[in-house]
Amino acid sequence: MFKQPKGLIAAALANTGERFGFYTMMAILTLFLMSKFGIDGEQAGKIYSFFYTSIYILALAGGLIADRLRNYKGTIIAGILVMTLGYVVLMMPWISSRALVVGALMVIAFGNGLFKGNLQALVGQLYDNEQYAKLRDTGFQIFYMFINIGAMVAPFAAVGVRNWWLRTQGFLYNSDLSALCHAFNNGTMTEEVMNGRFSELAAQVSLNGAPADLAVFAQEYLTAFNTGFHYAFGVAIVAMLFSLVVFLFSKKNLPDPQAATDKKTVSKAEIQQDAREIKQRLYALFAVFAVVIFFWFSFHQNGLTLTLFAQDYTRLEIFGAPISAEIFQSANPICVVALTPIVIAIFAWLRNRGKEPSTPMKIAIGMGIAAAAYVLMVFGSLGLPDRAEVEAMGGLDAAARVTPWLLVATYLILTVAELFISPLGLSFVSKVAPQKLQGLMQGCWLGATALGNGLLFIGPILYNKISISATWTVFVVVCGISMLVMLAMVKWLERVTE
Repeated sequence: MFKQPKGLIAAALANTGERFGFYTMMAILTLFLMSKFGIDGEQAGKIYSFFYTSIYILALAGGLIADRLRNYKGTIIAGILVMTLGYVVLMMPWISSRALVVGALMVIAFGNGLFKGNLQALVGQLYDNEQYAKLRDTGFQIFYMFINIGAMVAPFAAVGVRNWWLRTQGFLYNSDLSALCHAFNNGTMTEEVMNGRFSELAAQVSLNGAPADLAVFAQEYLTAFNTGFHYAFGVAIVAMLFSLVVFLFSKKNLPDPQAATDKKTVSKAEIQQDAREIKQRLYALFAVFAVVIFFWFSFHQNGLTLTLFAQDYTRLEIFGAPISAEIFQSANPICVVALTPIVIAIFAWLRNRGKEPSTPMKIAIGMGIAAAAYVLMVFGSLGLPDRAEVEAMGGLDAAARVTPWLLVATYLILTVAELFISPLGLSFVSKVAPQKLQGLMQGCWLGATALGNGLLFIGPILYNKISISATWTVFVVVCGISMLVMLAMVKWLERVTE
């Protein structure tokens, strides 16, 4: 870490604050939408997928703006301010319009587009100096680890605020009750469930004794539950202000592309050389972008299908202590922070012996590791009832649910895959992208992520229509094919990178 360029840690800390706010929101977004508007996982998945797609598609716009203006720092600051505005709207509990909530999400997506890719471009420019060129992969791994420090704590903060508010209103949290309250209010609940599981859970979560009127309980619990979610978004506002302060105080240590452009005189020969190379560079970049679409389609199920699995099929306790379904999303960033130093050390050990895999080969290996994670989910889900059966029962009892360690192990393996793909993909883009297209190409990397996120809604559809183990098999196949395609391109990509 101490051999890295001076601006790296400052940029990483600014990103840590922003990611803390972002993942506070993402930890609860799917369940918030379902509880707030009484929709199912499939409908919430479409909104989630559209939002996640927009975040990364709009990074293209942010990259174009910064490249055109050559003002990456100003664009980043504008992005922080725009995102903060979106979180302010989400924090307001009196909002009842789904359109207004989606509008606030789009504001956040645009601000994220101004911020994310351009900060990554500045980090990449730190390594254009030959003194640091060999440390580019390691630098992006460190940068990525700091991102996940924010993401690691965020779900705990979001859940803590929501559960605190529930307690102030005289209730405890239960993962099944929001859907049951909506079913009661809509008149779709059977007499058996109403007099059985719903009445039992209502008594368990009411701190002031069993409710006398289930209709009053259903409305009061939903109001308290949703208001707690709204206040949890306020955590993101605090995180964004932290990010803004850090960036303003540290931006002098980051590159200034506009100043560099003003000072540099480019010869005609250099321009011709760039013209000969630029086509191959762009072909290589877009080939990698096409492959990683399918990684993000699989990986970002962590906030959607895997979260639904945690809520519907997983025993919500670890070491005997009760947990919320959202907490499983902390498993990934915790693993990133824990494993990044180990992965860096392994790559450094291989580098010193001249055996370190190339960046394209690392990405191919990562796709295979992601496939292995879903193989574990396939075997862990064999024999589970399908979603329709679970819904008819009003939820599974704890004894019928799977161990939480299944999801923890899956997130651990997915994290290793992520460390082989995401930070090293950023490094690959910064290394191969033409100098004047740094922001745009980082935006295109995020655009590839957007296309993967645009497919996320398929996960909940499969989850509701086919067996759970068959759902995970789809992701095994997708990641396996992507690995084979990447392996077929490795030699060509290595030549372009060199």
